[in-house]
Amino acid sequence: MLGPTWEPLAPTSMLGLEGPCWVGPGPDGGFAVSEEFGDVQLFGSAHQPLGSLGTLTGHNFGHPAGVCSDAEGSIIVADEQRHQVTLFPRVGPPICLQLEGLKRPLGMACAPQGQLVVADAGDNCIKLYQYLGEMA
Repeated sequence: MLGPTWEPLAPTSMLGLEGPCWVGPGPDGGFAVSEEFGDVQLFGSAHQPLGSLGTLTGHNFGHPAGVCSDAEGSIIVADEQRHQVTLFPRVGPPICLQLEGLKRPLGMACAPQGQLVVADAGDNCIKLYQYLGEMA
């Protein structure tokens, strides 16, 4: 038995990417695409280009990998080359998250109850982090 059939919605709307690698949900029904050794491109819910995180925030990526968005609409990006994860809030500058023990973060997902799941290829494991709030 075959599964459901999928049909492309708008293949021409995402042309011009430079080595797209990872795709994740973005805020407001859109999505984000990381580009190999480049930037992270944002698209709206109608698949329209919204710009790049690097241009919009002035952030320089090493090698952006996994992308996801949290319940507040912030975008979170794993940077494989810099061994870090950065949060891009809707308002304000990017924030390097204090995640201990990351060697080569690749894939990511925001889980319920404020958890961040990170696939760390450097340790060959999945790491789970819990948001504890801002430090005073």
